[in-house]
Formats: sequence, structure tokens, C-alpha cells
Amino acid sequence: MKYKKTTTKISEHKIIQIIQKNLTLPNMPVPFGDDVSAINIDKEKVAVLKTDMLVSKTDVPKQMSLYQAARKAIVMNVSDFASKGVQPSAALVALGLPRKFTQKDVKEIARGLDAGAQEYGTYVIGGDTNEASDFIVSISLFGIAEKSKLMLRNGAKEGNILAVTGFFGKSSAGIRLLQDKNCIADKKSREVLLRSVFLPQARLEEGLAFGKCGAVTASIDSSDGLAWSLHEIAQLSKIGFEIDNIPIAEEVGEFALKNRIEASELALYGGEEYEIIVTVKPEMWKVAKEAVEAVGGQLLRIGKATSKPGIFLNVDSKRQVVEARGWEHFKSPI
Repeated sequence: MKYKKTTTKISEHKIIQIIQKNLTLPNMPVPFGDDVSAINIDKEKVAVLKTDMLVSKTDVPKQMSLYQAARKAIVMNVSDFASKGVQPSAALVALGLPRKFTQKDVKEIARGLDAGAQEYGTYVIGGDTNEASDFIVSISLFGIAEKSKLMLRNGAKEGNILAVTGFFGKSSAGIRLLQDKNCIADKKSREVLLRSVFLPQARLEEGLAFGKCGAVTASIDSSDGLAWSLHEIAQLSKIGFEIDNIPIAEEVGEFALKNRIEASELALYGGEEYEIIVTVKPEMWKVAKEAVEAVGGQLLRIGKATSKPGIFLNVDSKRQVVEARGWEHFKSPI
């Protein structure tokens, strides 16, 4: 309880900064704080590592099954590998299980973990279990990649095309449907929005295609929200963005209209979506687009990188600032 009181006063990113300043770090091929971590194997290859934790209280809606929650824990981690263009080879799982969980519950969790791993061509090969007051799933992924092909957050350049692998807002709209009984949606839209919450998809095939084509200068997973992720790239690359197209999902536009909500708010600041945000060399735009479409994905242009700091939205002859808001543990409401 004492720990909780302390951490709620500072944000997740501040906690990471404090920890980083008190660590002895080696020469790292991927900067501390990117989507993944890595260590050198030899001059050309790196071991890529990622760990991410799903906690029932903050990450699992009450309506989500244990199978879906366990699968989501895998997807969360795979999405970060996808944004770097890396195929995960294996996963370790640490489980915190409340005493009330039954054998049936544990079997459902195992099935969800295996389903998520199999979807993305990897395997759960071991881990740890312990008793906990809340249901916790912590995944550690491992893979090997060519150092020169890793897509980091800090490589965006002025004039690069800003693009995403899909439309936004579905997860945040779906969460609203689950939390607010007054929200309405037609049957088809409801199914799409709730599926994005219960069965999210990582863009691994698209990420691998990006890594192979060599057209991407910077890349990030969008799970903390479109706006927040853009600010991350902008800050680390020391550039700004001009956005002329918010990639709002059709179902989100309909949902927002029916419930008198700003669709742009849902798309920009929602979070819990696992698209990839990239900056692309303008002369290689066609190459990147065709590479993604060849694996069944899509690449949507939403703006461009500029030399001036700040992120601005230009829609309907209006110019407005895109704030650095999104999902952040210890700061976002639970």
C-alpha cells in the first residue's frame, strides 16, 4: 500500500527516467526506452528482448475472459517486436495468480498464451508462477535480428512521410461501450469495436515487411495512443509533424456521432491499439506501401515530418496543436 501511494504521485515515464539514471548500462544497439531492448551478439546481429506486464486491474476489462487476457499479453509484446521489424523466437511467462483461481482457470490462461504465440510464429518455452492478490501476466520475448535493419524511434528526418498501418479509435470506443451503459452502437459497429478490445491484433507481418524493404526511418508501436507515440518519435528524432489526415475508423466515426463524442479524441488519445506508426523516405513511399500490401496490410499517409518542433493538425482549414496525451500507468485514470 505504501508503494502505491508513492508511485501515484509520479508518472510511468518519470519512474523509468529515475530507474535509468541509477543503472549501469552497457553500449546498447537500441537506446534505453525504445520499444525493445537489445544486446550485441556479433558485429552484425543482436539479441532482441522485450518484457511487458498485463495487470488485471488496469489492463483487463471485467468482461474479458482469462483466455483473451492471456492472449492479449502476448499481443502486447509482439506488437513492440513488430514495430522494430523483428520476428520473436520464444517467450517466457511469469504468472501472478490469485488463490481463488481453479485448474479450469489456469487451463484457460495456458490456452490463451499458446493461441497468441502460435498466431505470431513463436512459442512459450517456460517461465514462473507465484501467488498474487491480482491476476498478472508478464511476458518476456526473445528474438535475433540484423542490427542494420532495426527500425528505431529516433531516425525520422525532415520531409519524411508519416504513415500508419491502420485506422484508430476502435479500442477506445469499445472500452466506452463496456464502461458506459448509455453509449450506443449498431450491431455491426459494436462487434467491430468490442473485438478490438477483446481480440487485438499485432502488425507483425507489416513490421517484418518494413524491416526488409529499407524504406522506414523511424517506427513505434501505438499502444500508448497515436498522439503520445507521435510525440515520442518527434522528441527522440528532434523533429516535428504536420498532420493532415486523422486515421479515424469508420465505426468510430459512427459511434462518435451517435454518442456526441469527438471522433478525433478517440483516435488520437485512446491507446490500447497495436498499429505501427512509421516515417518513410519520400522516394521510397511506393516501395513501403507495396511491401505492406503484399502481406495483406495497408499503409495510410497521415502527414509529414518537419524541422520545426511541435505536432500540429491541419484539418478543415484549421490548425491546432496535438497534445502529448495518451495512456500512461500511474497517471491515467483506472
